[in-house]
Amino acid sequence: MSSNLLTPRMAGLLERIYRANRPAFCSLTPKQARIAYLMGAEILDLPRAPLARVENLQVPGAEGPLAARLYASSDARLPVLLYLHGGGFTIGSIDTHDSMCRQLALRSGAAVLSLNYRLAPEHRFPCAVDDCWAVMAWLAKAADSLGLDGSRLAVGGDSAGGTLAAVCALHARDIGLPLALQLLITPGTAAHADTASHKLFANGFLLDAASIAWFFDHYIDFHHRRDWRFAPLEATDHSDLAPACVVLAECDPLVDEGLAYADLLRAQGSPVQLELYRGVTHDFIKMGRSIPEALTALEACAQALRAAFKMNSTV
Repeated sequence: MSSNLLTPRMAGLLERIYRANRPAFCSLTPKQARIAYLMGAEILDLPRAPLARVENLQVPGAEGPLAARLYASSDARLPVLLYLHGGGFTIGSIDTHDSMCRQLALRSGAAVLSLNYRLAPEHRFPCAVDDCWAVMAWLAKAADSLGLDGSRLAVGGDSAGGTLAAVCALHARDIGLPLALQLLITPGTAAHADTASHKLFANGFLLDAASIAWFFDHYIDFHHRRDWRFAPLEATDHSDLAPACVVLAECDPLVDEGLAYADLLRAQGSPVQLELYRGVTHDFIKMGRSIPEALTALEACAQALRAAFKMNSTV
């Protein structure tokens, strides 16, 4: 049985989650699902770490201003990570990922700018992509005005945000914008949820097949799903991309496509640091109160950022 792959702590946590009998996202409206996700997003996450700078900002998206939040552990002129939250392009926000972004800023010493890109179904594909591209280009130029070093810029995200980060890295290459790193945490990269891991972990492993279908249906029409801006594996050229740190969970429907993307990047000449965490599920990195692998993964992300930004130690 595939459930035997789980660590005892992960299995116990899943049992408690399912015993709580919370409604599945796919049984809710998008508005209800956003509220449910926000209410539960940081229950298992680490406490929100205090930082020298936590600033709410308005930044220019593709079609108007967007909310963003800047995190930094000092007032120094730091390199910056543009962070794109997960949530299936439909739920999630800078608030659901506040603890995680604080941890990345604290542990790496870099600044983190977390973005509220537009969500589906109100804003379907490619609105989220357009917003992320617009803010990435803006941040490269506006970093100085924020007291940051725009010449040392990275992009990252988890789940759907990891997809968007991979797509941003492709776009950055195409527009001649140098990135120090693409940090891809449990990203989706393929056009259709049809790999072996999607079948193996379709039910009972936190992110289930019905929820994935619900997210995708809200975000994008079926006939557009081979567009590389949704499925970065479908891009025709993966050469000359930023170095990648790819963080994957073994018991995740998305693990096969994450491995395939890491392999493809490496085959095309990009340096790839692959971190595969055994016995844990999708979203494990946001379970630092309960899952020790979350702490290990956060530290791996921080080390990858420090190395990419050529920072000797935590600032």
